[in-house]
Amino acid sequence: MYEPIIDALRRGVASEALSAARDAIAAQPQDATAHRLLAAALRLDGDREGALAAIGQAIELAPDDANLHLERAGLLLTERQLDEAQAALARATGLDPNQFPAYIIQAHLAIGRADLNEAERLIRTAARIAPEHPHVAAVEGTLALRRGEPDRALAILSGAAERAPGDAQLRHALAFAYLGKGHYAFAEQAFRSLLEGDPGSRPLRLMVANLMRLQSRPGEAADELAPLLDGETGTPGMHRLVGELELDAGRNERALPRLRQAFLAQPLDRRGILPLIEAWRRLELLDEARTTIDSVLLEHPQAPDLWRARLLFEEFASDAAREVIARWREAMPDFVPALEAQTTLHDQAGEPELAYATAQRITELQPGHTMAELRIIDQLLRSDPDAAVLRVEGLLAQAPDPNVKRSLRQLLGRCFDAAGQPDAAAATWAELHAEVVGERLPLPQPSAPITQWPELAPLPDPAPGVLLLWGAPGSLVEYIAATIKHSAAPLLVDRFGAQPPTDPLQRYDTVSGLLNGSLDPAYLVSLWRAGLPARGIHDGNAFDWLLWWDNALLLGLRPQLPEAVLMVAVRDPRDMLLDWLAFGGPVPLALASPLEGARWMARTMEQIAELSEHDLFPHRLIRMDDANPAGIAQAIADALGANVAVAPQQMLGPPHFPAGHWRDFRDALAEEFAVLTPVAQRLGYRAE
Repeated sequence: MYEPIIDALRRGVASEALSAARDAIAAQPQDATAHRLLAAALRLDGDREGALAAIGQAIELAPDDANLHLERAGLLLTERQLDEAQAALARATGLDPNQFPAYIIQAHLAIGRADLNEAERLIRTAARIAPEHPHVAAVEGTLALRRGEPDRALAILSGAAERAPGDAQLRHALAFAYLGKGHYAFAEQAFRSLLEGDPGSRPLRLMVANLMRLQSRPGEAADELAPLLDGETGTPGMHRLVGELELDAGRNERALPRLRQAFLAQPLDRRGILPLIEAWRRLELLDEARTTIDSVLLEHPQAPDLWRARLLFEEFASDAAREVIARWREAMPDFVPALEAQTTLHDQAGEPELAYATAQRITELQPGHTMAELRIIDQLLRSDPDAAVLRVEGLLAQAPDPNVKRSLRQLLGRCFDAAGQPDAAAATWAELHAEVVGERLPLPQPSAPITQWPELAPLPDPAPGVLLLWGAPGSLVEYIAATIKHSAAPLLVDRFGAQPPTDPLQRYDTVSGLLNGSLDPAYLVSLWRAGLPARGIHDGNAFDWLLWWDNALLLGLRPQLPEAVLMVAVRDPRDMLLDWLAFGGPVPLALASPLEGARWMARTMEQIAELSEHDLFPHRLIRMDDANPAGIAQAIADALGANVAVAPQQMLGPPHFPAGHWRDFRDALAEEFAVLTPVAQRLGYRAE
């Protein structure tokens, strides 16, 4: 009586299978097998709830049939009812300890919830039932991958794949193992073979496309996903994804309609507006951008992301930008981001009083708002420094975050300075430095004066351009670096990054090695040269920003690198110490106390004076006392004999203290300045 049902199921004719199964149940209502076949027919017909109900009825009639519990678990897994599926699998293995599929599925579920030890226990049990089964290897390989052992996973899975090349589950696990090892081409091949067997699988097609993207083939990835743009799979998210891939491939005209469709379908989704903005920008469709966003704003006038996007297509501080912000504020009165935009507009337009008033309104609506508070404090520093001190002290009392407190204390020091309280300012900054001494680099100790120097070698022909840039803390050497970078010169800044070079110019023990003979000067320079290709320099022309300087380096540079020029940023050392206290420096050096810093600064700058007075090496001193963008660019141009572009002030960073500001602290830091005055005079600065 089951044959008509089974035959219809094999042919995939759900209607015939359902009719035959219901006839069988009408004839034998207590027959568990008939209900089980009805569940299969309902599942084929797409009625998953009905299938679950039917398999449940079968289990009621034959509660000890492990296969029924296993089938119910499969249905529950399809519906993502994982806990219930786990219970059904446990029931199946409890009834029949030899239910191999149940152990495999349970192991996969355990991996899914990151219970790797339980998964290992289950797969050991499965291996006792069928040790050579490819699904055992699939789980073992997946376990190894999840435990961070991709090589072991590949060994397990590739060996099993040779024995069972047609097993889909094994190939699926192998594909993920390739992915875990970063073998994207092999992973793509494995997933594509799975996709060929199941061309309607959306997840597999997405995976193949993503692997193409990872191999820098975004255009092919977009083409791969094109079949998913129609029908139920053609969701806004899919159109956005394909549009982003088209953008990555530089196919901007093809990207635009996809991105536009995704945005119009879900205009409040930030992920949709950002790539569309980029497409409009590339295609210079500014009017279309304005019109499209304005039309959407009519329906969604309280969508901040849309207003921000709309502002991107107007020149800031223009009348058009004012009009957009006015509309935004009308739609969202007292909305803080709109007020922030208003404040920025006033700043750009040179309207400080209006910016100040808007910032005050922001703090009324959102007390402690960082940008607004800083804007108010900046104004008070110019008009009423005592009020600025009180305001920062009030913010300090309310700030819960230790990092925020540190920033506020540094700002408080500036407020004390502006209010004519240099003692309080210096004490505040010194405390901040002393608190983090253990987190900073130790001060590199300058070597003793050297009296015997090796001969300066003649310039090679041709001579590559080599510049070594350095400046002590507070010298504003970072302004020089920013200007050089702005001019597109090959300035290397990796010594300050997460992966610095490991050559001797990076290590503190280089000086002692040169002095005691354990480091060959020629080897020092050869290591530096050998490291340039890994740093992106292949022609020998390098501008290297150094962490530290010591004249002992000339023992190697004079005979081995005569083509180099040392560029040193110089200011009055007393201004440098004060700047170091107030603002820190590019290199996070430990400053245990202002006096210790002054002693180190004096010895370090004495070496620069010695270098200059005796012309120990080709060098350029860049005076940074009156640092301004144009002056810095001109000084570098004069030093190098080349044109240098003027960097905008915002690229250099906020301005620091003017030259001679140290005199306001002559009493607060009297002992420190006494230590620095002799070297200041050697460098050409007045004693007073």
